[in-house]
Amino acid sequence: GANCEAGLNDRVIANRLAYRFTDPKRGQIIVFEAPVNACGVGGTFVKRLIGLPGDTVAERNGYIWINGKRLHDTYVDPKLRDHMTQTWHVPKGKYFFMGDDRVNSCDSRVWGSVKRSSLIGPVLFVYWPPTRWF
Repeated sequence: GANCEAGLNDRVIANRLAYRFTDPKRGQIIVFEAPVNACGVGGTFVKRLIGLPGDTVAERNGYIWINGKRLHDTYVDPKLRDHMTQTWHVPKGKYFFMGDDRVNSCDSRVWGSVKRSSLIGPVLFVYWPPTRWF
């Protein structure tokens, strides 16, 4: 399956029209404009959608719980799980993103949820580097 361990130089194709007609779905890898303060750089990010508006997202010893139910995130390599324990509430109209390399990902756990208007679209495929094709 597809993973979301994107490097800074990865190039992806996103479906910019998708969210005009459908809602973002948990588990999708999405291109979005991150908040200006994100990781000291801001700009366009590619991460996996974990929390939907109104969700309570909890991370306990590397595993994610959504509204009290464990998320079956088999796409995360066991070596890339971190040991953070924290809980976040996703505000109305916002989305919570995480990278699959949980140890090294600077994501919503650091800079918060992303508003719907900042979502560009789901990734259709990665075209560079070829090693990330799925």
